[in-house]
Amino acid sequence: MFNDYKDVVTVEELAEMLKIGRNTAYELVRANIIKSVRVGRSIRIAKAAVIAYLTECEDAVRLN
Repeated sequence: MFNDYKDVVTVEELAEMLKIGRNTAYELVRANIIKSVRVGRSIRIAKAAVIAYLTECEDAVRLN
């Protein structure tokens, strides 16, 4: 999954990965829904955090 992306991505790449808008991607990060790290003024997200978010969403859908 997401083999074309590096292990650590930017918010812009996160938006591409999830096929969402940049503002929505920033909101997911700001709300700590997707774990991220701030490096100076940059925000970096581990690809594993994106996969964990999608897994949690999938599990929530199964429960309903």
